[in-house]
Amino acid sequence: SMLRASLLSKSFTRTMSSKVTPVISANAPPAAASYSHAIKANGFVYVSGQIPYTADGKPVEGDIQAKADQVIKNALAIVEDSNSKLENIVKVNIFLKDMNNFGKFNEVYSKYFNAHKPARSCVAVADLPLGVDVEMEVIAVEN
Repeated sequence: SMLRASLLSKSFTRTMSSKVTPVISANAPPAAASYSHAIKANGFVYVSGQIPYTADGKPVEGDIQAKADQVIKNALAIVEDSNSKLENIVKVNIFLKDMNNFGKFNEVYSKYFNAHKPARSCVAVADLPLGVDVEMEVIAVEN
C-alpha cells in the first residue's frame, strides 16, 4: 500500500542519516595536516591513515615491528574513541614503503587481528608522509 511504502521510506531515511561527525582523539598523534582522525557517517567510522608516531607526536624509533605496533595502536585508539571496537573493523588498508617488510608487519598485525580478520589490502608505495615506512587506515561500523 501507499502508506506502507511511505512508512518504509521514512524509516530508511532516518537510519541513513547524512550527519557527518568528525572525531579527534587525544589517544593518537595530532593530525599532520588538515584532516580529522576519523569521520563518522551512516553508522560507519572512516579512520585516517595512521603513521608510527606516538600520541604526543613523537616518531617511533626501531624496526618495522615497533612501527607497525604503534600504527595499529593509533588506529585502534581512534576506533575506540569513535564508538567502535576492533571486532567492528570491516576493512584495513596498509601502505608499506618496502614490501620486504610484509612478513614482519604481518607478525605484528596477526597479534591484533587473529580471531577477527577484516577485509584487507596491502600495497607498496613510493613514499609516505614524514618519511615513515608504514601507514594504515581502517573502516569500522559503530557499536
